[in-house]
Amino acid sequence: MLDGYVPSLIIMGVTAIIFTLRWFYFSRLGKSAPLWFDIMFTAIIIALAAVLEYAMGRVWICKCGYIKFWHGIVFSSENSQHISDWYTFSHIIHGFGFYGLLWLFLRKVPLSLRLALAVMLETAWEVLENTTMVIDRYRAVTISLDYFGDSILNSTMDTLAMVVGFILASRLPVWLVIVLTIIMEVGVAYFIRDNLTLNIIMLIYPAQAILKWQAGG
Repeated sequence: MLDGYVPSLIIMGVTAIIFTLRWFYFSRLGKSAPLWFDIMFTAIIIALAAVLEYAMGRVWICKCGYIKFWHGIVFSSENSQHISDWYTFSHIIHGFGFYGLLWLFLRKVPLSLRLALAVMLETAWEVLENTTMVIDRYRAVTISLDYFGDSILNSTMDTLAMVVGFILASRLPVWLVIVLTIIMEVGVAYFIRDNLTLNIIMLIYPAQAILKWQAGG
């Protein structure tokens, strides 16, 4: 069964191969890659992540046997198993961040190709997030004591939420993206005492004060 860094490395390796073939083929033709190619490129990465997660032992849908559009109870076995939940907002913010990062360093690269690269980054994290080492880290230092990984459905929808965030960031003014980020971070923190910022802090440098607050202390 796949685990560790291997699934993420596979995603990055396949992306690098497709990127190289794309550049080599269309540069020889003397024209830019069509939009449909980059859409197919993006779809292949998303599909590859789903296959890898299956090889990692992830379930396709919630073990409860049904699919819900929204599941808002964080402390439950169905969290991170359905189409959307409170953490969907974090993935939209991922899209904001990836758009900004790739615009900063690759602004001359076509938007559709930057999206494919953002999907590579997101799916590489999604498969890493569902490895034993990261799941154990979540359970050891965060409030996610009952976290056993995402369903493939949830993970795939998280990636699509990132795509939505990326596209929104490409269309909206910077000030509005910043405002939306603050609203989502503050709103999610208010309702579930967790958000993207707290998640990153607790994974990298756990703080007992934050953990106590998240636990309701």
